[in-house]
Order: sequence, then structure tokens, then C-alpha cells
Amino acid sequence: MRNTTDTREQIMAAARKMVQARGYNALSFRDLAEVVGVKSASVHYHFPTKGDLGAALARRYTKDGMAWLDAMLAEGIGYRACLDRYVALFRTALEDGNRMCLCGIMAAESEDLPEAVRSEVAAFTNANVAWLTRLLAEHRPGTDEALARARGAAIYAAVAGAQLVARGRGDVAVYDAIMGAFAGIGLFD
Repeated sequence: MRNTTDTREQIMAAARKMVQARGYNALSFRDLAEVVGVKSASVHYHFPTKGDLGAALARRYTKDGMAWLDAMLAEGIGYRACLDRYVALFRTALEDGNRMCLCGIMAAESEDLPEAVRSEVAAFTNANVAWLTRLLAEHRPGTDEALARARGAAIYAAVAGAQLVARGRGDVAVYDAIMGAFAGIGLFD
């Protein structure tokens, strides 16, 4: 017999992969139940609506991502190594079946998302920009806060946009080339 916590975690893991591969709009409780090996009613037990599931996915994705990024800062590695790992993190989704960042793919569907999901997706973007702003401010103490935030937003947009373009082409080398071009023009300096 399944533990309800295990079932919930299995549902979330399967849903995450589905959304990263096909988007939020393609997420189906019936398909999800089949993948997890439960009845559709079991998915509804844990997540009464698709919006509840989408919000939980985005919230968890943000929490896990920020924990990873903050742990990296706590390691005390240099600025450029942090940025390289950040860029590599987005690359790993492409390497895993040409998937997207969960919140990135949902952001592309923003108009179709329930408000709770849209809010969680915005929180992911805001958390990434805040983390990058912090990293930039530590790299160049005394930098104007507004400038650091604008650069953080530009880096996030560059990475997310490169991932989207590479996914559309089905070629991770496109991501690498775009990131190389951005590095070449000094975006990461």
C-alpha cells in the first residue's frame, strides 16, 4: 500500500517532468495518474485542481532552486564560478529530454495560468533576479542597486531566452553558443 506522502511526491515528480516537456496546458490528471500508477481520483485527492498542482510545483521548484543557489553562495566560490554553475543549471534541463525550466515554460503560458500559478511563477523570476542582483552586488561592492538589479534581470532573461531558443531548435549547442556570445559581449562581467 502506498503512503500518501509518497504518492503526493510521485505525482509532483511526474507532473514536473510533464510540464517541463509539454507545458502546463498539456498537463492532464488522467495522464498523470497513468504515469504514477494511481487513479485520477488520487491525483485530485492531493491536488483538487490543476491550479493547485501548478502552484505547488512552481513553489517547490522555486524553493529547491533557491536552496541550491544559496548553498552555492555559502560555499564561497567566486563570482564567475557561480555564474557558470547558474548557466549550467539551465542547460541541464535541455540535456534531460530537451526540457525547459519549469517556471520558464509556465511563464510562456502566463495568460492561460490560474492566478495562483501565475503568482508562483512570478515569484520564481523575482527570486532569480534577486539572487543574481545579490551576486552582482557582492562581485562589485558599491554598485548602484538599480543597476545591479537591471543587470540581474538581463542575465536571467538571457539565460531563460537562450534556453527557449535552444529548445525550439532541439540543440543544446545553440544554448552554449548564445551563452558564449553573451559572455563575449561582457554581460557576465
